Amino acid sequence: MGKYSIKELEQLSGIKAHTIRIWEKRHNLIAPSRTATNIRYYSDEDLKKIINVSLLNNNGIKISKIADMTPDAMKEKVLQISSLNNDTGVHIDQLVVAMIDMEEELFEKILNNLILHYGFEKAITDVIYPFLEKIGILWQTHNITPAHEHFISNLIRQKIIVAIDGLPLPPKTSKKILLFLPEGEMHEMGLLFYHFLTRKGGYRTYYLGQNVPHEDLVSVYKAQTPDILLCSITSTPDLPIEEYLNRLVHDFPACPILVSGYQVQRYKGEKIANVQTFSTALELRQYI
Repeated sequence: MGKYSIKELEQLSGIKAHTIRIWEKRHNLIAPSRTATNIRYYSDEDLKKIINVSLLNNNGIKISKIADMTPDAMKEKVLQISSLNNDTGVHIDQLVVAMIDMEEELFEKILNNLILHYGFEKAITDVIYPFLEKIGILWQTHNITPAHEHFISNLIRQKIIVAIDGLPLPPKTSKKILLFLPEGEMHEMGLLFYHFLTRKGGYRTYYLGQNVPHEDLVSVYKAQTPDILLCSITSTPDLPIEEYLNRLVHDFPACPILVSGYQVQRYKGEKIANVQTFSTALELRQYI
């Protein structure tokens, strides 16, 4: 069960803490609990309700009318609005609600509708990645368990793998790109999507996936001689980021190296020769 401060509720719902307090007092929409030391906190049910109230209010329904709705009536109205709404923020919020409840059927339905409506690539870039960034707040505050993380990761991962399998294999004469995660790195979601983008862009892809020992990377490189190396570094690496990137440059001096991930975004050191960092899929397209 989640336990959120009002600041975390604000970050996840997009509703200012001041507004949440007004809704509590005037309309009794939610009622925070208190710790033994009298600190207010909010539950999963409070978070879901605030997200739904926000959606209804943003779509023209007065807060006084929302306060009079039964839970079933509110849920029905939310589903009705969500099905007709092109605002990506609405879909992100509904994914958050489905994740909190671990409702696989609902999560799957939302994902499928997004892909049908936007197309696979746009659904990932405009909705799924912002959703993953938003729930990063939940991971940081320990309000979701590893079970939640595995639940959403596996469902999204399946969609990306199916999309990759549906792409034609480029001819052997195409440029080659080798995708991998460094040893100890297990956060595969971003790399999988880059695999989709590079394969769709006509590259012959060699996908090594998670936790690749450096000596294995060297062996595959020698066997396949790719034109580009691409990796993502999200977790804190065993080696300092600058040292690891310099190791790649030393061992693959003739190959451009594309690098993404949280640790790369945090890196403030000097630019390393032959290494190009990027943050988004849009940036990646500039280099492939």
